[in-house]
Parts: sequence; structure tokens; C-alpha cells
Amino acid sequence: MFIPGLQGRWEFTRGTVDALSSRFRTLTFSLGDEPSARFPFQPERGFDSYADQVAAVLDRTGTDRAIVCGLSFGGLVALKFAARQPERVEALVLASAPGPGWRLRRRHEIYARFPWVFGPIFLMEAPMRARSELRAAFPDSAARRAFVWRLVRTLATAPISVTRMARRARLIGTYDSASDCARIAAPTLVVTGEANLDHVVPVDGSSRYVELIAGARQSVLRNSGHQGTLTRPDAFAATVGEFTGETTREEKREEKRDEKTRDDKTPTPGRVA
Repeated sequence: MFIPGLQGRWEFTRGTVDALSSRFRTLTFSLGDEPSARFPFQPERGFDSYADQVAAVLDRTGTDRAIVCGLSFGGLVALKFAARQPERVEALVLASAPGPGWRLRRRHEIYARFPWVFGPIFLMEAPMRARSELRAAFPDSAARRAFVWRLVRTLATAPISVTRMARRARLIGTYDSASDCARIAAPTLVVTGEANLDHVVPVDGSSRYVELIAGARQSVLRNSGHQGTLTRPDAFAATVGEFTGETTREEKREEKRDEKTRDDKTPTPGRVA
């Protein structure tokens, strides 16, 4: 399962979903407060309502357990769901998720309070923030232009709402993600870009989940920043595949150790246990 980021529409992550689909049966959706999601979202419940949507998608598709991946804001949704329903999470992947205590910058806080006024400015700033990351991910200018053009076409067919984005951005600061980390039972992978290329969420903040979630590991997508799952989808899918493969092998080794322990404790004829 792949949960999209702040923009809310799954269509912007189509390349990532396609890459994951080459390795897994992949579920995705637009966030619950998007009209296209057709989900009875309850704004007053915040991340809990988003987590309800994850459970509803699993129920609707007859899926008992899933590898739950979330990008940025979607990573916090994945974290909330994994904390609430650990029995349904086979593995958790947090990609460029805002770290505990993350807050909007002062300028962006003003934007979020008046999105209908400052939303266009925020959107115009986006290419400037992503410039260095795009150059690192796509050294070839033609490939870089092709990526940007795909985003423009997606924007035309799946328009975003700056008002909903602003509401989600402000919601991040209300979530005590550190407390939920103690409730995570699934193997967890924290994926980030390079620190000097992520100009949206500080990598050192995202990396704190490695410290707060028992047994969590970290992987860095080279030549990427905040949007590494989008600019390097094949590398991201390979990283998730390797991680889940390793955790599966580890679980099998543990099962064999448990079986051996039980066998060693089984009484043999003529012995008194």
C-alpha cells in the first residue's frame, strides 16, 4: 500500500506506484478529504480519520496485512495506522516523513493561514525549492524537462487544492508522532534523500524515527531529496523490495530457531521432563 503526500492525489505518485507494482500487488488512493476519494472523512479526527481510510481500503480489497508505505505527510498517516492496528502491518516504510516536532516555517505558517491568498506564491516557489534535487536526479536536461512536463499534465487532470494542502500542513504540528513510535511492532524502514537536497523536510528530523522505533533501519536514496520516491521510483521500489525480503528471511530464521527450541524441549522416550 502506498499513501500519497501533502498534495493528496494519488495520481502524482503514479510512477512510484507503477514501480512498486512490478514487485508487489500495490494499493493506493487519494487522501480521504479529497472529493475524489469518496470517503466519509472527519476533519475533527485528523490523522485518526486518515488511518480509518487505510483500514477501509484494506477491508474493501480483502487484505488482512500489508506493507504500508507513506510519502511525507502520507508517512505520518502510515505511522498512525501502524500504531493503531499493528496486527495489519507486515512492514512499515516512512519516506521523507516530517520528523517528531516538525513545524511549518514562519513564512509557510502565514501561507497556510491564508491559502487562498498565498497559495499561488507557495506553488510558484516549488520549482525553486526542487531545482537542485531535479538536477541531481536528472543530469540530462531532456529527462528533467520530461519529468516536469509529466507533473504539469498530472496537475491538469488531477488538480490540487491549496486549501486542503494548507489544512494538512497545519495538522502535522498537532500530531505527537514520537508517542506512536513506541507502539510500532512491524519492521520499519526510514527512507530519506540526501540532506543537502531535501529543502522541504530536514533529513535529520526524518532520521529520528530510526532512534524512536525499535529495530528501524534507514536507507538514503542517492541523488534525491524530498521527492526521491517520485524522481527515482525504481530505486525506491528496489529498496523496499530488498528490505521486505530481508525482513522475511529474518522472520523465517526466527521461526526455525523457535522450532528448534521447541524440539529441544520436547521430552524423549525414557526421559523425565
